[in-house]
Amino acid sequence: MITAMPQQLNDPQLYLNRELSWLEFNQRVLDQALDETNPLLERVKFLCIVSSNLDEFFEIRVAGLKQQKQTGSSHSESDGLNATQQLAAISQRVRRLVEDQYRCWRKKLLPELEAQSIRFLTYPDVGAKTQKYFSNYFKNEVFPVLTPLAIDPVHPFPQLLNKSLNVVVELEGKELATNLAIVQVPRILPRVVSPPRQTGTQEFVFIGNIIQHHVGSLFHGMKVKGAHQFRITRNSELYIDEEEAENVLQTIELELRHRNRGAAVRLEVQRDCPESISQRLLKIFKLEEEDCFHVDGPINFTRLFSVVEEQDRPELKYERFSAPITAGQDGNLFKEIRKGDILLHHPFDSFQPVVDFIGFAAEDPSVLAIKQTLYRTSGDTPIVPSLIEAAENGKQVTVVIELKARFDEAANIKWARMLQEAGAHVVYGLVGMKTHCKLSLVVRREKDGIKRYAHLGTGNYHPATARFYTDMGLLTANPDLTDDCAVLFNLLTGVSQFPGMRKLLVSPFTLHARLLDLIEAEIVNAGAGKPSGIYAKLNSLVDPGIIAALYRASQAGVKIRLLIRGICVLRPQVQGISENIHVRSIVGRFLEHSRIYKFANGGEPLIYLASADWMPRNFYRRVEACFPVEDAVLKKQIEGVLEFYWTDTDKARELAADGLYQRIAGDGPLINTQEELLAHALRARKKQAEIEQ
Repeated sequence: MITAMPQQLNDPQLYLNRELSWLEFNQRVLDQALDETNPLLERVKFLCIVSSNLDEFFEIRVAGLKQQKQTGSSHSESDGLNATQQLAAISQRVRRLVEDQYRCWRKKLLPELEAQSIRFLTYPDVGAKTQKYFSNYFKNEVFPVLTPLAIDPVHPFPQLLNKSLNVVVELEGKELATNLAIVQVPRILPRVVSPPRQTGTQEFVFIGNIIQHHVGSLFHGMKVKGAHQFRITRNSELYIDEEEAENVLQTIELELRHRNRGAAVRLEVQRDCPESISQRLLKIFKLEEEDCFHVDGPINFTRLFSVVEEQDRPELKYERFSAPITAGQDGNLFKEIRKGDILLHHPFDSFQPVVDFIGFAAEDPSVLAIKQTLYRTSGDTPIVPSLIEAAENGKQVTVVIELKARFDEAANIKWARMLQEAGAHVVYGLVGMKTHCKLSLVVRREKDGIKRYAHLGTGNYHPATARFYTDMGLLTANPDLTDDCAVLFNLLTGVSQFPGMRKLLVSPFTLHARLLDLIEAEIVNAGAGKPSGIYAKLNSLVDPGIIAALYRASQAGVKIRLLIRGICVLRPQVQGISENIHVRSIVGRFLEHSRIYKFANGGEPLIYLASADWMPRNFYRRVEACFPVEDAVLKKQIEGVLEFYWTDTDKARELAADGLYQRIAGDGPLINTQEELLAHALRARKKQAEIEQ
């Protein structure tokens, strides 16, 4: 809390900690698991998402802070905390979050699932017939693939894989060389097992619980004193020197083999694990007390994702939704784009026009070339096969694949090899940069000459996530934009200096400086009595230069509204500094992912869509594309969406100066923006179906 008025806008008191802000985002995700207005199985999914997010947080963010601490780095974040201080604060905050998470499971979800005839049991609670089933299951399916590993001078501690489930076994017996052994649960085994249903109730038991109960059969002649589940999280960041690597693809492949064996950063044990055992594990993994988390329930909720997906209980899930197709319905998508720019707002608009844009280009004999960026895409995507088909049809196909897209490296390597084999040109972008921009460019020969068409987006070319991420995209034949896209692709694939752009704002070259100019223009407009204002929709706001500029704008009287889903380092509502800045976050059915920037510009609003959040990595370590939307109708449409988001009183939370998020106070019925947009899309689909009949 600020105790005195800061004299400088870089005063650490004016900034929230980015790691703690990220953890507050996960608290808002957990709130959705607690929200009884959400369908029950969807609430279980939200619980799983918290676990998945925490895994990545420890694998990357905590791992990085631990390295800083070990090397004695003096680096501190904008809020002034160094690595040691952040790790202590993180440990304390995560403990509260994990306690809330497991309390949600035990006190809320388990009873409500049981009321719906879905029971999760521990082994002693199952009936005699079910125990017999699990005994046979263990004997026939589990026992053959388990390997007990003794821990003694002859048998050193095994190299346990990252995030693998393990059972540590305490032994008693005469002439023991060791009293400790490890049983690693192979990943080939299902993590949740369901016996044949004997009644209307479906029962589930976690595999670790089954192994715990039968583990004595692995240690003939020994007495098992105790068996306790645990899991280790390891540093999973890839460390690649691209300037030294002769072949980036092969280098990343080699690094991926080491990911499962990085330094340990977190130990999770079940609450009944004796202190002596957890302390011994901490010593073995070279961890400290603050790295150990005792959980009152199953380790790793992410294993419940598959259980939820397999449940044929539509009444316990969100109603299925199929977005209307809004472009190229007559099969001539390029004709539609020539009529004017097409704006797509996913998932409320179908992602199919984007898929068709590439698919039609692959088959169209008039298309000469296709250029495409790929950061993340789904395993069953039709986009890569279309690019392969285009290359096999003799078109020039160039694909910029980001091999360093975190946790998608292996999938991207696979796509890269397939595309290369088909004859496509595959490149990996600029050295030292991640290629994060979302671009697709088609070059077509037409009667009046060569014509370019482009798709520019805020999200990945990932048809699966397009169903539950909100993103925006633009299909355009605007020469200024398509020419800029061509220049950017040449920059990514060739060797040249940045030549400048007509319309695109590109990181790491122009985006940051241009945003500062746009904020400064709003300050000038406010001083001149002209309409001023800034509205940004982002995933994260971290960059100190941008934040300081927003503070100055607030002091000048510029009204600023920031809709930021995740991390926000800016501290709003500080008197004399940021009282004109309001920050809200929406966490709901869909993951808010679109990046939209709006500047009032003296009454002639400027609207931009972008692949970039306002973070140093997006401005300086990634290739990003920000593009203007200039069609008057489409601008009004985007402005309407932004305004509508600000009316949300159900899923929205407002950030206070103390870093905590609060519900939006409002009279009347709650407004859920995502559900309202969804309802609008469903009405549009119904109307479209009536027209087609």
